[in-house]
Amino acid sequence: MTAQPTLAPIDAPRPAPKPAPRSAPKGRRRGDGDGLSVEWVKLELMRVAYATRGGFLAHRDPRAVLGWYVVCGVAPWLTYSTTVLALLFVLALGAALAARIGPLLLGLFALGLAGQAVYVLALVWFLGGDPTAIEGIVTIQLKLGAVSLVSMAAFVSLDPEKLSDALLALRAPAVLGFGVSYGYRMVPLLIDEFHTIIDGHRLRGAPARGHGLLGWRTARRVAVMTVQAFYPLMLNAAKRTRTTVEALETRGFTYAAHDDAGRRIRLAHLRIGVGDVVLLVVSVAVVVAAFVVGAAYPGVLG
Repeated sequence: MTAQPTLAPIDAPRPAPKPAPRSAPKGRRRGDGDGLSVEWVKLELMRVAYATRGGFLAHRDPRAVLGWYVVCGVAPWLTYSTTVLALLFVLALGAALAARIGPLLLGLFALGLAGQAVYVLALVWFLGGDPTAIEGIVTIQLKLGAVSLVSMAAFVSLDPEKLSDALLALRAPAVLGFGVSYGYRMVPLLIDEFHTIIDGHRLRGAPARGHGLLGWRTARRVAVMTVQAFYPLMLNAAKRTRTTVEALETRGFTYAAHDDAGRRIRLAHLRIGVGDVVLLVVSVAVVVAAFVVGAAYPGVLG
């Protein structure tokens, strides 16, 4: 007789299969994030337009944020002292980091500031200018840098609804509030539409026969597709604008913006709290302190 194989009992626990080890893609380490791509740029623009990163200004009343922006944005234009401008630049940089500005905007800001500085320095050297002109270049760079950082910190912290409500509460024209809100919302949509049109051109068109010397064929193809995408992009934007305007008018947008009862209902959620007052008072005090320090030590950086 042949021996029958013994079977394991049904209730016996079976060892779980070990998962296969997953290796990270080449050229990319774990924890690197999304990576630099078109999708990452679109995601960053969506975060900027809809203020999803948070930050210390995102929790404040939008009217207080606009007041803070006016105080910190006008102050750099009232002085030529390098010491004061350096202090205001540090203040603006701290506010920008606390507002959690994305790496895309900070990278573009740094590249623009560095590129402009290199361009002006090269122009001064080529024209045989006086080396003391560098002080004037530093002054302009500090002014533009401080105002740019304050602007990014303020408007990255305000989504379209908050900014529109703040303008409406400050008695700005209703068309201005609608235009700002609609412009904020259209920027990511236009980028997404442009990406879709470019993908359509790439699918329907024949690829270039090689990149050519220094990639001129690829650059020419990208330039041609960009020009050809302009008209359908504007046409689709016009369609979206018409649909949006008709939907808003159907819901009584124009009447509600001019009616007092409608304004009160729309702006009922706005409240100036203790934190908003503290923000404005501290900002004014810091700006005044910067001017006082600049007057006491005018030659520290200049």
